Amino acid sequence: MTLADRAHALRIDAHAVWLAVKDPRTPLLAKLLGIVIAGYALSPIDLIPDFIPILGLVDDVILIPAGIWLMLKLIPKEVMAQHRAEAEAAGTRPVSRTAAVVIALIWLLLFASLGWSLWAYQYW
Repeated sequence: MTLADRAHALRIDAHAVWLAVKDPRTPLLAKLLGIVIAGYALSPIDLIPDFIPILGLVDDVILIPAGIWLMLKLIPKEVMAQHRAEAEAAGTRPVSRTAAVVIALIWLLLFASLGWSLWAYQYW
């Protein structure tokens, strides 16, 4: 399997996880985990930007596949197979704007905390 094939399969699985989250046959724990995984995978903003050497690719190469692997253990096989087929047929990847906003807020909070820490340290 080539790298392009693996990337395509990862996009399909991320979309299938999102579809499985909305399926009533999916267990509650899987839905909660799936919201986090699909939201992050489908977000146009990464928590660790790709331009940061090595760390920027960790989420794409390790975290997302590990989350999808865990979801595959929690979701019944027939449910996941159905949603993979739907995701493959859709052809386009959904984008989670909500996840993008959450990740942007996390970055904003990190920068605000850093700024506050630097300001507070300056006056000690």
